[in-house]
Amino acid sequence: MEKPIVALIYDFDKTLSPKDMQEYSFLPGIRVDPDKFWGLCRDFAEEHQMDGVLTYMYLMKKMAQGELDLSREKLNELGRDVAFFPGVESWFDRINRIGEASGVQVEHYIISSGLTDIIRGSAIGNQFKAVFAASFCYDAAGQPVWPSMTVNYTNKTQYLFRINKGILDVTNDRDLNAFTPEYMRRVPFTNMIYIGDGLTDVPCMKMTKQKGGYSIVVHAPGQTETADDMLLQGRADFSCEADYRENSEIEQVVTLLMRRILATSDLSYYHARQIQKAHARRGEQTPLNIPLRGGLIEEAPE
Repeated sequence: MEKPIVALIYDFDKTLSPKDMQEYSFLPGIRVDPDKFWGLCRDFAEEHQMDGVLTYMYLMKKMAQGELDLSREKLNELGRDVAFFPGVESWFDRINRIGEASGVQVEHYIISSGLTDIIRGSAIGNQFKAVFAASFCYDAAGQPVWPSMTVNYTNKTQYLFRINKGILDVTNDRDLNAFTPEYMRRVPFTNMIYIGDGLTDVPCMKMTKQKGGYSIVVHAPGQTETADDMLLQGRADFSCEADYRENSEIEQVVTLLMRRILATSDLSYYHARQIQKAHARRGEQTPLNIPLRGGLIEEAPE
């Protein structure tokens, strides 16, 4: 029996990193105060009725002119300065080992409104099977000319389905939207753990929970109000401080969840095998919709 895949899915800013990624090197590089920049973004978005992610990308490009190179290579370089909560840089290898010892295969994903090229250039950028985040389209000189992709809090949920079905190519909408029986999907929702920090993560947290997965809201030390709200309102299953060091609370919670996912997967397998044997004893054809991994119930098409 194959090891079940457990997908750990993260937001980035204020989930793995204490601040918005632009605040580490980009804004100091153009000599703009973070509060001023985000205030300009809010005002510009309201004035032009513009999506917030498109707004900050537009203003980054505009305000960097003559001040800072925004090539992909430079954005990768800016990623080197991004700092992380305690334990983040050792978290991935450690969780992979714990998963292996627990009998599951762990995969890590990012779904973020930040910039892919900064994330990939950071100290943890090579830890993810896929990064779903905003990015620029570059011209022949390597300069950004247009957004090639944006991710905001409402469309984040489509990437849960990409992980679920194993359709990671963002240009492949045909296979994403094609009907795929639950038992044929690569990563069942029951095997997903979503980790985020705030209200922009609610759609993903809610969908993950509704489909049998788990959600964890993290918070900076002492800043528990939003996390408490999300926990008490049932939007998150667990609330943990953003401390990813060995034996931390979030490590213990994730370890227990991986063990639970393994047990659920094994029970689902035995359930399916018993259904098959029961049909065989009666000389009946085995239904194709019996899940061999994941949940016990075949869902309607998405």
